[in-house]
Parts: sequence; C-alpha cells; structure tokens
Amino acid sequence: MTSSFPKNAWYVACTPDELVGAKPLGRRICGEAMVFFRGPGGQVAALEDFCPHRGAPLSLGRVIDGRLRCGYHGLEMGCAGKALAMPGQHVERFPAIRAYPVVERHGFVWVWPGEAALAEPARIPALPWADSPDWAYGGGLYRIACDYRLMIDNLMDLTHETYVHADSIGQKEIDEAHPKTRVEGDEVITARFMNGIQAPPFWRMALRGMGLPEDQPVDRWQICRFTPPSQVLIEVGVALAGRGGHEAAPEHKAASIVVDFITPESEGSIWYFWGMARKFKPEDAALTESIRAGQARIFAEDLEMLERQQRNLAAWPGRKLMNLNIDAGGIHARRLLERLIAAERGTD
Repeated sequence: MTSSFPKNAWYVACTPDELVGAKPLGRRICGEAMVFFRGPGGQVAALEDFCPHRGAPLSLGRVIDGRLRCGYHGLEMGCAGKALAMPGQHVERFPAIRAYPVVERHGFVWVWPGEAALAEPARIPALPWADSPDWAYGGGLYRIACDYRLMIDNLMDLTHETYVHADSIGQKEIDEAHPKTRVEGDEVITARFMNGIQAPPFWRMALRGMGLPEDQPVDRWQICRFTPPSQVLIEVGVALAGRGGHEAAPEHKAASIVVDFITPESEGSIWYFWGMARKFKPEDAALTESIRAGQARIFAEDLEMLERQQRNLAAWPGRKLMNLNIDAGGIHARRLLERLIAAERGTD
C-alpha cells in the first residue's frame, strides 16, 4: 500500500530530552518502526527497531557505552546498524540493519525515513528563533489519532478557534475577518487581520506579561505558513489598536510564533510537536511556562475533535466533503503534497 505522506523529507522525530540516560526511544515515523539512541560522543543514531538475532525490538534494550544492547539476548549494535558484539559469540558477519539519516538541530532531532542517499541536512528548515538568545521557546508533544493532513487543515484554517477554543483564543471577530491565501513557491500562506477588537483571554494574559493594558482595543493578526512535508509556523499577536498592528513597535504589542511540526506515525496517527516562540521577555522563565501551559490547554481542546473527525471519515470513506473559502490554505497545502508524493513515486 502506498503512503499518503512524502518519505524523502526531514521530520521531527523527538526532542533531545527524550534521549537522556540508558533507555533508547522507540517511535514509529511514517510507518517505519525506529529506535533512537546516543552513540559514542553523544551523537544521535536511528536504526530500524529490529534486532537481527531474533527480531526483538531494540527499543526494549539499553544503551551501554554508546552501543545499543538488545534487551533479549544482549546483542550490541552500533550507530551504523552493524552488530558489534555478543557474549561468547562472533557476530561481525551479521548483516547490517537499516540506519536512518538523523540530525540534531534547532532543539529537535530530525530523521529522514526515505532514501538515505537523498538526505541533505541543508534541507532542514532554518529556524532563527531556535538558535537566538533573543527568543524564548516552550512546547510539548501530543500523539493524536488522525491523518496528518487533518492537522494541517486545522492549522491553516483558524476559523475553528471561535468554536473549539471559545474560552481561550476564540472570538466572533475571527468569523467576520475573511482570510486571504496565496502560494509562494513551496509555501502556502493564509493571513487574517482583525482591527479594533477586544483581546481574548489568552492574549489578555500575554498583554499582562508585557506590562500592557488588557482592557483596551487591540489589532490582532494570524499569518499561517505551511511548508512541506508538514510544518506550519503561525505568526500571531495583538497590538494596542492604532499602533501599527502587525508592524507595531515591540513595546506596543505581544507577538509570537506558534510552532507546529506534524510527523506522521501511520496513515491514521501523528506525533504533534507544538510550541510557541516569542521575542518579548525571553529571560522570564515563569512567563515561558505560563504560556506553554496555556498553549497546552488550547491544543488539548483540538484532540477530541480531530480524533472523532478521523473516525467519522474512516466510517464513511465515500462521503464527499464540501469546501468553503476558509479551506483555501488547507486545499493548497494538500495539492502541494500531492505533487511532491507523485514526484517521489515517479508518477508525475
């Protein structure tokens, strides 16, 4: 069965704090069972989660001196997928198992599940906010039982905030401000601007964090940027009304980048790495945690909707879905993905 996602691409596999200590990390990425661990010198390695001795999952083993020791009979594996040692046995001639290209960069571990020869680290997206002391970042991880494209749809059409997130970031003005979508090369951009409105609860909290009044009208913006295979970065924020909106000086606004890395686990499930990067008060750890906790609650509100939507679509696979103007961002993202998948398969 052919997959619905590109494989010749870099995906976020995990965060560095998931690779601490002697326990390896088992994770399915794009339908591939993988195991991640730190080899000699602390570099990250990714292998197929399959011991060549008896087929046990290597993720049930332990990392000893940079080698991955199988938890079944003690076979030790190296970072390149070669068997290195086993008590009382010579295993050097064991065939190597698959090793996946893997890079640790920007505070994430990236893996390439496709053809290893095509994996160019230069194709990992640039994330200036991740490597600058002028920015703060806080985030987390959810596993969601839905097709990765449903999550992209969700993030490229924020109209749902009015209904799913009514008590945090939703407000009726989102419905009233029509988004505009454009495609620039391999990027789909959907933008919505709302002027002279009251800030919703989450943004009132952010204004307080900036030392700004929360009871005055604000100009609000949402600029969603999709790049393949499944990255959505969203510029969001509010500025005191009449101070320039999105272009307002930093002292008049609270603005952030919502970070969304969507990694398919299978055809019907994803690893969703979410977070928020901000350039105001980056040294304030308490504010970072407050925003992270608030964002966690907001994203948790999406979980049931997405998983129930996935179950509905699986139960009625032949039902035709209706498209509205607000769906333009998700539609263009899907078309871009279809072109990439067709080119990867040689069917374009």
